[in-house]
Amino acid sequence: MDKFFKLKENGTSISTEIMAGLTTFFAMSYILFVNPSILAISGMPFQAVFLATIISSAIGTLVMGLFANVPYAQAPGMGLNAFFTFTVVFGLGYRWEQALAMVFLCGMINIIITVTKFRKLIIKSIPESLQHAIGGGIGIFVAYVGIKNAGFLQFTSDSNSIVSSTVENNQATNVVSNGGIVPALANFNNPAILLGVIGLVITSILVIKQVRGAILIGIITTSIIAIPMGIVDLSQVNFQENSFGNSFKELGTTFGAAFGPNGMSSLFADTSKIPQVLLTVLAFSLSDIFDTIGTFIGTGRRTGIFTKEDEEAVEKSSGIKSKMDRALFSDAIATSAGAILGTSNVTTFVESAAGIAAGGRTGLTSVVVAILFLLSSFLSPIVGVVPAQATAPALIIVGIMMMASFKEINWTDLEDAIPAFFTSIFMGLCYSISYGIAAGFIFYVIVKVVTGKKKEISPVLWIVTLLFLINFIVIGVL
Repeated sequence: MDKFFKLKENGTSISTEIMAGLTTFFAMSYILFVNPSILAISGMPFQAVFLATIISSAIGTLVMGLFANVPYAQAPGMGLNAFFTFTVVFGLGYRWEQALAMVFLCGMINIIITVTKFRKLIIKSIPESLQHAIGGGIGIFVAYVGIKNAGFLQFTSDSNSIVSSTVENNQATNVVSNGGIVPALANFNNPAILLGVIGLVITSILVIKQVRGAILIGIITTSIIAIPMGIVDLSQVNFQENSFGNSFKELGTTFGAAFGPNGMSSLFADTSKIPQVLLTVLAFSLSDIFDTIGTFIGTGRRTGIFTKEDEEAVEKSSGIKSKMDRALFSDAIATSAGAILGTSNVTTFVESAAGIAAGGRTGLTSVVVAILFLLSSFLSPIVGVVPAQATAPALIIVGIMMMASFKEINWTDLEDAIPAFFTSIFMGLCYSISYGIAAGFIFYVIVKVVTGKKKEISPVLWIVTLLFLINFIVIGVL
């Protein structure tokens, strides 16, 4: 095992990798329940999507660990699943089977651009200041996710600020508000929020004292404290309702649906809609590509997972020879695999940073996560016992650690500071890594053009920025 994963070479051990795998899994296990909840709104069967989420996550993460030997986990991406349901199905009127077909095409495109080095050229074209901004921005994003999951924030929106909402059983759900929504600190008067505070204090102390496995210990300890506080009710654990058998029966509905009569074959039946279909696939691809690139750059460089030699190998090699080549390829094939099973884009999860912070440095961490995903298909009620307030402190602490990348940016030089600011802030406020990168690229081009330094903009950066602008125009029109 040491020889296969190169544990000594990467300064790690089996126990550390297992601890890191457990940490990553619990930090991202919420996706097991959130993803089916979102996709079920589109008409997909919940239990089928639940199992598709598990299998696609396990496949993608296992390939990442065994083929690329890096400690990253994959699962259906947040934001991409919302785009699938609310934009493609509800907004554009496509069937969920057709949306799955689009996701499959997105995966195939990502495989092609990975093999043909275009994806690697994108990484090479990102200026160093923006690379540091992406790393720090992901820190803001991860910390914000943690703060939100802990319930520390509340948002107020009056009726004039509501743009749209979905009504179910006479109750408004999935409400979309404009800039009139006002964030504020929540009242610390309920057990769930207090648990988040307790978990944050415990995890902070453990990390500061450099306790081995601090983040995982924090998650477990907070989960145990949640029981006497009444936040976790063990009597509600229902093995029958969420059984593997029920999920497996429903999986037949979604498996291969992307290629059925309501999927791929009907997607291009109406020639007038082909441009719209292609632009929608482009929107899927851009978000998927830059979520992954952002995660790799933001976490890989600072921790040494991707060294300078790896980055140089990406630039010089052809095919999929370097470590980052293999990681990008692993991410690309996971999306197509997920579409076949019946879920939206599978992508590299930024919560992998929690496991990396716990010491994960090799693919063994990913293998542990993949095994836990598979086990969760039988033990989903137990996995669901871990409350969001238990994993939220881990995300907050990891976000703080990642924000160290900001010190490498020259904030006194506005040519660097303006693109870096929009890259990092938009990641958190837009809840999207790819949108943050898009904002940074656009402002970088603007800054270089107005300062007469157009030659510093690479052709690839021009092309990607133009694609982002087209993407935003398409989303605005749709």
